[in-house]
Amino acid sequence: MPKFASKPWGRRALLLLLASLGLMLAAYGCARREINQAAAGRLYADVAGAPVREVGLVLGNSRVLPNGEPNLFFAYRMDAAAALYHAGKLRYLLVSGTTGPHYDEPALMRSDLLQRGVPATAIYCDYAGFTTLDSVLRAQAVFGLSGKLTIVSQGFHNQRALYLASRHGIDAIAVNARDVNNRHATAALVRERLARLRAWWDVHVSERQPNEPGTPVSIGAAPSNCKDGSGG
Repeated sequence: MPKFASKPWGRRALLLLLASLGLMLAAYGCARREINQAAAGRLYADVAGAPVREVGLVLGNSRVLPNGEPNLFFAYRMDAAAALYHAGKLRYLLVSGTTGPHYDEPALMRSDLLQRGVPATAIYCDYAGFTTLDSVLRAQAVFGLSGKLTIVSQGFHNQRALYLASRHGIDAIAVNARDVNNRHATAALVRERLARLRAWWDVHVSERQPNEPGTPVSIGAAPSNCKDGSGG
C-alpha cells in the first residue's frame, strides 16, 4: 500500500478514489447494457438486408487523420451511404458533422457522396452535428425525422446512436459501414467506452439538448439546404 495511504487524509483520499472508480464502473455497466438492448434487432450488417426508408442520417467524422492519412472510418461511411442510395434503400441522405472556421465535415461528406454518384438534390446538410447526440436530436427537432430513420456509421457507433434515438422517441434502425482494423480502430474503441458513459449521463442525468436548435428544414419538401462548394 502507498505510504500516503497510511495517513488519515491518505486513507480518505484512497477510499474516495476507489468509490469513484466503483461508481464509474457501475455506470459504464449500466450504459453498456442499455445501449446493447436499444440496438438489439435494429442493426443491419449490409445494404442488401436493410429495409427501405426515406432518409438516412450519415454521422460525421474527419476525412483525414492528424498524420495526414485518409480516415477509413469516414471513407467507409460514405461508401455505405452511397450504396444505400443507389440500391434504392434511401431516398435522401442527411450528412451531419462538425463545422469550424477552417473545417466543414458536412461539405466534405457531401463532396465525397457526389463523387460516388449521389445527386446534390438528394443530400441535406446538418452543420451543427457537433456530437452524436446533437446529430440524432437535430434530425428530429430541426429536420422533422421522428420515424423511419436509417443511421449510417460503424457498428459500435451505431449502437450508441440507436440508444440516443430510442430514448428520445425516434424510430431508427442502423446500417453498419465497413469496420476499420488498424491502430486507429483500437483508439476509437477506447474513446467509444467514454462516449457510452457520456451518452448514459446525458440521458439519465443532464438531459442535454442540442447545442443549436436551428431553423426547421423539411427534407424532400424543400430544396437541399447544403451550401454551394465541393468541400475541398
